[in-house]
Amino acid sequence: MLSRLQELRKEEETLLRLKAALHDQLNRLKVEELALQSMISSTREDEMPSSQPAPEQSHDQMLVHVDNEASINQTALELSTRSHVPEEEEEEEEEEEESDS
Repeated sequence: MLSRLQELRKEEETLLRLKAALHDQLNRLKVEELALQSMISSTREDEMPSSQPAPEQSHDQMLVHVDNEASINQTALELSTRSHVPEEEEEEEEEEEESDS
């Protein structure tokens, strides 16, 4: 019973760290969104009717860049959460071995 409680506490700590990481990522994405909206609105104010295709191309390139960055952030987040899980499993195995002896 005690080991199950310890296991649940470790899971809770992991989930809280994951929640904090996701919250930070959400905040970064919101900032990026605001920056992109600002860039879009400034290009719309500055653009002339004859120069519409060029801003559209740069906008598409910005979206690809943001998508790539979001994908990189997600991959980094997944890797960081995966690295915590094996450590916890090793600790649990060590604790079980100690309690068996």
